[in-house]
Amino acid sequence: MSLKLYFHPLASFCWKPLIALYENDTAFEPHIVDLMDRDSSAAFKQVWRLGKFPVLRDAAKDRTIAESTTIIEYLAQHYPGRTQFVPTDPDLARQVRFADRFYDLYVHQPMQKIVTDRIRPEGRRDPHGVEEARTLLGTALDMLDEQMASKAWAVGESFGMADCAAAPALFYADKVMPLADAHRNAAAYLQRLMQRSSFARVLEEAQPYFKNFPG
Repeated sequence: MSLKLYFHPLASFCWKPLIALYENDTAFEPHIVDLMDRDSSAAFKQVWRLGKFPVLRDAAKDRTIAESTTIIEYLAQHYPGRTQFVPTDPDLARQVRFADRFYDLYVHQPMQKIVTDRIRPEGRRDPHGVEEARTLLGTALDMLDEQMASKAWAVGESFGMADCAAAPALFYADKVMPLADAHRNAAAYLQRLMQRSSFARVLEEAQPYFKNFPG
């Protein structure tokens, strides 16, 4: 099999390429990496020295592709399918790429800051940083709630790369700042994402690992 994805089922950024792969029924070999296991981590670093997942290995083209957005762009270019992740229209493509970055930088990253602070040992936590992250996340959710009042998907009328980014970002953001409390449009959008078969499959496969989610 040409494609191999190095990932972990609980890791939120890994969900983005998984959703894309499942959207188009793209054949690939899943390879779960356990960074807490010395052998598994060492083997993965032979593929990608930085030791950060997800990473896609394309043996047929002898290419290693890192970072979730880049992986989706690569799949769209070399392994296209029924779901077009980036529109051909330049203006829509720009909007999709911006929305993808918005979800990653202003929803996903502050959510991760809040979550990872929970597992820090006492005396090494960062309450000021967490408060800043909560403020940024709240502002981003306010903006998204307004945007999602009149549309089904992140950009345009079709599911795309930005929705692959939105799914894990909003799923975990809902765990630290419940969307239904003040962001009902975003909450409804999350429900649509969770009903999408590709994302539902990702969530099902992650289910055995949710017990390890802090808090």
